[in-house]
Formats: sequence, C-alpha cells, structure tokens
Amino acid sequence: MTGGQPEWTIREDAAIPVLVALYLRQVCGIRDPEELPALRRVPAYDGIPRSEDEQSLLEREWRELWAMSVEPLAHPSPVPLELVEGFEDVLALPVGRAEALRAVVTPYAAAALEFARHAHARYRSDRAARPGVSYRAYASAIAEHERRVGRRAHSFELNVQVLPLAQRGVWWIGSLTVAVTDGLRSDVVAFDTAIHPIIAELA
Repeated sequence: MTGGQPEWTIREDAAIPVLVALYLRQVCGIRDPEELPALRRVPAYDGIPRSEDEQSLLEREWRELWAMSVEPLAHPSPVPLELVEGFEDVLALPVGRAEALRAVVTPYAAAALEFARHAHARYRSDRAARPGVSYRAYASAIAEHERRVGRRAHSFELNVQVLPLAQRGVWWIGSLTVAVTDGLRSDVVAFDTAIHPIIAELA
C-alpha cells in the first residue's frame, strides 16, 4: 500500500533460464506441462525411445528445474546446486537429485544457450523499439478492470514471460507467472483482450 492505495507490480521478461529450460524440454522429449505449446524453430526429440520409468524420472527432474527457473524464490532447492558443464552460469541442478536430467541435457548446452540468448536479445530489442508500451498495456487492462468491478484493483504481483511459442495465447506457468507468446504480446489489441482475465483473477 502507498498512502493507503493498492499497489500492483508487473515484471516482464524473456528470461534466459526459462528459455533454456523450455529448449531442453523440447529437445529431450519432455511432455510437461502438456498445455504449454512448443517453441518455434526448435527440434523435437528424435533419440532412442525411453522406458516408462526412465521418462517419468526425467520429467520429474525437469519439473523441479522448471519450477526453479520460473519462480526461483518460491522454489529454492532443498540441496546445493551444481553448475552443468557447458551451460556457463545459466544452468545449475540440485546435487544428487537430477542426475538423469544432467546426463541428457549436457550435449545440448551450446545450442540451448545460443537459442535462449538470441530470443532474449530479440525481446529486448522489440521492447526498446516501443518505449512505454509495456507499462501502458497493463495499466489499461487494470483501469478497465476497475471500471468493470467498480472499485480499485487489489494489490498484486504478476510476472510475464514473453516467449517464442508456436501458438498464440497466455498460460499460467507459476503461482504468480504467466507465459505469453511474443507475437500476441506485440499485438496491442489482442494482448489487451488476452491479459484482461489474468488481471481480473489477481486484482
């Protein structure tokens, strides 16, 4: 609260750890989260089929990485983290809890970093080309919500990851985090319509 008035905080990014985790999800053939579309221009897994137990273990370990990547403060590792070879300081996995995942992802290090850094740079470039547009999009949605419900918006926090996904849309990927397709984010009218239900749920 500021001067008795509600506050809202929205952080927007195309975070490199999130992009790396999604790249690895795709090239390693991990299905979770099933509702989240694939990344564009990233190959699908074409390796040897795994047993059900092997696949289940890999997906469990990836889900832990995903939670730490999307909302690291809400999902701290219960054990120390160790950097994965080839990923510089971008990818660290829990010691003794992600050995299957570590073995599978290591060969993809260079490609994953290149993809994530390129996508992040493109997001930064697009945002720099439209100064102020990011804030106005959310402020407009909140103002519209306040008109509809006849009161000030409650205080809330929202994290928005702008990602190069193959389908347009908005998906919850954490308790305070949504993923939005980059193409949808750049479409002012469509994004305004898509973000309204998210704002209404929080505010």
